Amino acid sequence: MSGKEKVILAYSGGLDTSVCIKWLQEKYDLDVICVAGDLGQDHDGLEQIKAKALASGAIDCLVVDMREDFANEYLTSAMAANAMYENKYPLVSALSRPLIVKHLVDAAHAYGAKYIAHGCTGKGNDQVRFESSLAMLDPNMEVIAPVRDWDLTCREDEMAWAEEHGIEVPTTKASPYSIDDNLWGRAIECGVLEDPWAEPPADIYTMTVGPEVAPDEPTYVEIGFSSGIPCSLDGKKMPYLDIIYAMNEIAGKNGYGRIDMVENRLVGVKSRECYEVPGALALIQAHKALEDLCLERSVLHFKLGIEQAWAEQVYNGLWFSPLKEALDAFLADTQQCVTGTVRLKFYKGSCTVVGRKSAYSLYDFGLATYDASDEFDHDLANGFIQLHSLPCKVWAKNRQAMGAKMAQFSKVASTADEFTGQGSAVVAEAEDVTQTAANAVLN
Repeated sequence: MSGKEKVILAYSGGLDTSVCIKWLQEKYDLDVICVAGDLGQDHDGLEQIKAKALASGAIDCLVVDMREDFANEYLTSAMAANAMYENKYPLVSALSRPLIVKHLVDAAHAYGAKYIAHGCTGKGNDQVRFESSLAMLDPNMEVIAPVRDWDLTCREDEMAWAEEHGIEVPTTKASPYSIDDNLWGRAIECGVLEDPWAEPPADIYTMTVGPEVAPDEPTYVEIGFSSGIPCSLDGKKMPYLDIIYAMNEIAGKNGYGRIDMVENRLVGVKSRECYEVPGALALIQAHKALEDLCLERSVLHFKLGIEQAWAEQVYNGLWFSPLKEALDAFLADTQQCVTGTVRLKFYKGSCTVVGRKSAYSLYDFGLATYDASDEFDHDLANGFIQLHSLPCKVWAKNRQAMGAKMAQFSKVASTADEFTGQGSAVVAEAEDVTQTAANAVLN
């Protein structure tokens, strides 16, 4: 092995990382060691990706199966948080980045590498996620960001540079999409998708069928949960990893799981993003339904804000931050009794919760029913309402006594004045019509 300094490159075999190997050699005279992780993404075999990395000049390429860790450590936390950035997107890419960085740091320590490199662009979120995670795992490690630093201004330039240097890349001018995928779904951007008015072409989707060609009969599935984690499918015990695969297939075949959104990136730009997340969306929906049954009201309501804070922390690349760890502790505590079964119904692009049950259910039929078996004490309602509204009632009396202008009263008064004015105008118009008619008769 040479005496050159070493750099660990996060390698996917895509356009950006494919050109990074040669560029790191030419620009910095570094020995490049690649790390290719299997996170459940679509590929023809990571050994082929390794062979490509070595053929491109890397001195070694580590192939790491990260799927079990991804499901059991990262996606369990995401499930507890019902993680949806901007309440829409289940954080496909953001969830994988900290795990990848963890393996990059391990490789750097093993090889004695001074640098870690990634293929992120200068206006994307992933550069922040990679480098923030790295700063928290090894603050002394130096970062190289070739795609951000070099003078290639667009993907077309990258493709031309790759062709000039004999580097085979999967992206072509005819199919210019940038795709990142893993167990949790697919993120698709670039090309025609950069126009927010353009309907996404059908060829961007691989995990889901179009709802119009989905089966004509609904599909039902029962998902069992233990302490908030999916543990069975239709009564059969299964590892969480296998359930994710199965739910991607079931939901995808029924045309469910497509998202087309304008997203607010961390770096300050709005971006049109398309996602395929059939299993993730379905599992989160089922998990929420079980929480509705098992969590006490104030915990459930407070948890909504924690979920959004958690999603923002992860989206912003702060997986290893102290705040995110504290949020994890709260969320883990809420999941102790989220155990039970949820029944989902898939039909032509829709997913509906049609049943839920749990030994920890807080739903009491005797309190909820309106029939003769009703156990709710209606006589308590009057006093409850008086106490519930008492502070606002005291406030209203005080403000009225002081002659303060109260917005709601002013609004009612102005609305009444508006209607009165309209009524006067109608009366005046009617009087004009009557007078005109009388004049016509007299003439």
